[in-house]
Amino acid sequence: MAGVPALVMLGLGLWGVDRGGMWRDEAVTFQVARRTVPQIWRLLRDVDAVHGLYYFLMHAVLAVRADEVTLRLPSVAGAAVAAGLVAEVGARLARPRVGLWAGLLYAVNPMAGHYAQEGRSYALVAAGVMGATLLLLRGVERGAWWGYGACLGVTCWLHEFAVLVVPAHGVALALGRVRGRTWRGWGCAVGAVLVCLVPMVLVSRAQAAQVAWLRRPTGATAEGLARQFLGASDGVYWVCLGLAAAGLVAGAAGAAGGRGKAGQVTLAGVAGALAVVPPGVLMAVSQSSPPLYVDRYVLFALAGAPLLVAGGAEWLVGAAGRRVARGLPVPAGLRSSSWAVPLAGLLALALVPVQEFPLLQRDRDPARRPDDLAAVARAAAHGVREGDAVLYLPAYTRNTELAYPAPFRGTRDLALGRAGDVSGTLYGVEVPGGEVWRRAAGVRRVWVVADRAVLAGRWTPRSPTERAKLALLRQEFTVSGEAVRGRTAVRLYVRALSPASARPPSPPPRPVRW
Repeated sequence: MAGVPALVMLGLGLWGVDRGGMWRDEAVTFQVARRTVPQIWRLLRDVDAVHGLYYFLMHAVLAVRADEVTLRLPSVAGAAVAAGLVAEVGARLARPRVGLWAGLLYAVNPMAGHYAQEGRSYALVAAGVMGATLLLLRGVERGAWWGYGACLGVTCWLHEFAVLVVPAHGVALALGRVRGRTWRGWGCAVGAVLVCLVPMVLVSRAQAAQVAWLRRPTGATAEGLARQFLGASDGVYWVCLGLAAAGLVAGAAGAAGGRGKAGQVTLAGVAGALAVVPPGVLMAVSQSSPPLYVDRYVLFALAGAPLLVAGGAEWLVGAAGRRVARGLPVPAGLRSSSWAVPLAGLLALALVPVQEFPLLQRDRDPARRPDDLAAVARAAAHGVREGDAVLYLPAYTRNTELAYPAPFRGTRDLALGRAGDVSGTLYGVEVPGGEVWRRAAGVRRVWVVADRAVLAGRWTPRSPTERAKLALLRQEFTVSGEAVRGRTAVRLYVRALSPASARPPSPPPRPVRW
């Protein structure tokens, strides 16, 4: 049964995987993973330690072929493995058809499909968490915990927030009323994982400024995550929400997937804890400390939702069977002894991707990502000439050149002091503002790749160098043309003939017809 959801997820992951462009976070993976191992190691001491293992993995992958499709293939594979493991967990805790339903629901979920095509670690983390969950069940049954500890440890090194599955597993064990021997084995495995994570935690805490842009989650945040877990369209969302609630109630009442003997975890306990505890803990922590919550950090918790929905559907089938036993009328397709039950379930599941298909299709559009660096690079390619000067405002917009260097070959970066691979930074080390002004002396044309919020004055960078760039452009140059691609603008600035003379305000930028 696990193979069917894995194949469906694999097909959906490969559908449109070559979107023709990377967005900002993928570009970071692409440019960091192509550095040498010592250069990656040097970077991790100051930046992005939380993604260190993933960067080393991608270094090996991109050594085979460095392009956008190869960048995303590990995520496609991770999502397919996760779907198969969801099915396996459902089959272990209930029955094969429950696993099949749950795995297929996971495979057609738009959130799972989105991160299956993302060149970041989140789909691999989801697969690791589900592998650890399956090994948790084996630990409860057989008392073997080394595999669980090893799988969880590697997963947490892929992304440290995977450790949030530990309290979820603890809740599942508590609900299953496991014996003291199980608690001791699980506790030793978890303790070993936490000890191994200490170096990453210490380093990543010193790098917390990287997520200073996050905001505190609200009730709307929680509702949005629930919709991502259960279904974006209203019809799918409300049906799946009702079935998930039925799965929880059935678990509490000891129905399908709910009642286990003392010392046995249950479907409702595992799925409910997995879906609720990790995002709940991260949202709660984000209320009283610098915010840490963003939905992709808890992608792995998504697996709990389809397991609950499938458990609720199984409970309905069981209820129909009990009506038959009492001689009450019930649709033939819901008779628990009927061969038509799995078929009816598959037909019902087929309605989910039909309802969600427009979203699945739109998600293959590069415009659905926060930005499209390939589009920015194409805009620059139409106007940038060899010998032109370039400024990136702020510095992180330099990742356009790092990901797509061809349009910028032969240009002069007025602010770059040392490149990122040499300096152990993501985007390089920039020179002081005064040096930027000195380098700009005699320059007639400057191409600026910039965040539109900075150019519009909605955000003023704190860096003195960034402010010096803005002052230079406003005082010495006028806008000659502009191309806008999402949140990023590519502008051509031309020095006025008499820069020291007073000039009227520059007219609004006009589109460049390239």
